[in-house]
Amino acid sequence: MTETEFTTSAIAVLTRIEEQLDSLAIDTDFERKGDGILEIEFENGSKIIVNLQAPMQEIWVAAKSGGYHFKFDGAAWRDTRAGTELSGALSAYVSQQAGAAVVFTALG
Repeated sequence: MTETEFTTSAIAVLTRIEEQLDSLAIDTDFERKGDGILEIEFENGSKIIVNLQAPMQEIWVAAKSGGYHFKFDGAAWRDTRAGTELSGALSAYVSQQAGAAVVFTALG
């Protein structure tokens, strides 16, 4: 994947996350900081940061439960350690911090 392809794909993922956050029945504030950072803040003050890492072609997620790196495998963004798909992992992280069940659909 070229750097341009990575950037286009990863920015689209951030946009889909924002769209899905808008439709959730939980109270979150989110803000895009620059081209590659999405900050999600929950009612309890906790945050999740989704950050694009172009040099490594990864999407990094910092959540209360830890830091995670996701790399595109040709079909989906997968955790580089556990192999978990990004939408499922993000569903778990957001559910934990929001205190309510949340499900993200495929993010790309």
